[in-house]
Amino acid sequence: MRRRGVTVLLGALLTTLLSIGVLGAPIPYVVLGPGPTVDTLGTSDGKEVIQVTGRATSTSAGQLRMTTVGVQPTVKLRAAIAGWLSDDEAVVPRELVYPPGESQEEVEKRNAEDFQNSQSSAETAALVELGYPVEVVVKEVTADGPAQGVLKAGDVVTTVDGAKVTSATRLVELVRGKPAGTALKIGYTRDGVAGTATVTSREQDGRPRIGLVPEQRQPHPFNLKIDLNNIGGPSAGLMFALGIVDKLEPADLTGGKVIAGTGTIDDEGRVGPIGGIAQKLVGAKEAKADVFLVPADNCAEAVRNPQPDLPLIRVGSLDEALTALETLRSGGQPTLCRPA
Repeated sequence: MRRRGVTVLLGALLTTLLSIGVLGAPIPYVVLGPGPTVDTLGTSDGKEVIQVTGRATSTSAGQLRMTTVGVQPTVKLRAAIAGWLSDDEAVVPRELVYPPGESQEEVEKRNAEDFQNSQSSAETAALVELGYPVEVVVKEVTADGPAQGVLKAGDVVTTVDGAKVTSATRLVELVRGKPAGTALKIGYTRDGVAGTATVTSREQDGRPRIGLVPEQRQPHPFNLKIDLNNIGGPSAGLMFALGIVDKLEPADLTGGKVIAGTGTIDDEGRVGPIGGIAQKLVGAKEAKADVFLVPADNCAEAVRNPQPDLPLIRVGSLDEALTALETLRSGGQPTLCRPA
């Protein structure tokens, strides 16, 4: 009996040691959790997030909080089990965050670049909203291209077949929207004088092109800078754009409320979907947000992961977000995310 007891004890000990080893072993997953939130109208590390010089700015009684997702890149089984059991975290395959063939440093570098691009697009969309339109200028005409001898460097392209050119991206969309070989009527201004020209697109690299390099400009009589470190990805674009508009307009967009949200934004002011909406909702709730601005394409997922007393407002563009905030200030009911 004594020998049997020792055997059982040793077996239990070995099982425990094995379990400890397994629980402490790295696994190919990452844990996503609520990240920090930042008021784009406020400060971070002692500096204003949105900095304006050369023009007076307004102050707001409320907040516009961008939300983030925290990533635990190295995960052991113990942490994964805790994440699976948590209502606030998600455990996902590592390759969804760090694609095969890319190092963690390369992914983080790309996220930093996406973050910078989101700031640029937020600035563009917000300034258009404030009355500073984008000018798409011909930087270079391709030698022997369709536009050679028709358009010149310095021309401002204004329309394509009557459709307004509001950004360099829009110019490309309008050209590619019709098959190669189409005679396009290009509106432009040269030295302040309006003109039109016909340019027949030509296929190159499998796409219709007109043979020019566009450059985007947006003249405005003040300086604007976004200063925020240690954040990555493109999903803060919407909240940056709203912050810029709020600072440069007399009206308080927040109405004294804590407005949280997320969403990419492009130069045209279109709001796009993001990842980690469930964790961002948790972060917003922890920041005592009154409402959450949800990209339209994330509504279904947001509705499946609600937070108590946190209304989910559906937005598909900067204009829709501004309209929703105006409706809130007037005591109305903006468009909410609905179950699919």
